[in-house]
Amino acid sequence: MSSHTVLHDPHGLIEAQLPLDRAPYEALVTAVLAWTNPTLDVRDYEQLALQLTGHARALAADVARHATALPKNDGRGALTDVILRETNRRLSVPAVGTARCVQNRARLIRALYARLDRLTKPNPSLPARSSER
Repeated sequence: MSSHTVLHDPHGLIEAQLPLDRAPYEALVTAVLAWTNPTLDVRDYEQLALQLTGHARALAADVARHATALPKNDGRGALTDVILRETNRRLSVPAVGTARCVQNRARLIRALYARLDRLTKPNPSLPARSSER
């Protein structure tokens, strides 16, 4: 007899309600991008790359959820589509145990957070919606 329950959430609704733990990843990204001549063990680079890859995937899913909620006439959606396609392309390349790979994943996370910040702020180029009708 199994002691676990299978959760069916094809639309990611549960995940959408859980906020990403942003602060530790921003600190990690800052540290990784500050490297000038790191000398870590290959396994350490691999672990960092895996950790950053997992967070980038979760972050890209969050960005995509916010983008789908935008009005059709909001131009932020088109640029977001481009960024998400580039994210998918870059994440499709297997992570390797190098400083360059880790730094590339860190740059990707930085770009995704910048996009998320733009999506979560009101678009000043759209007219404000009137609540009176």
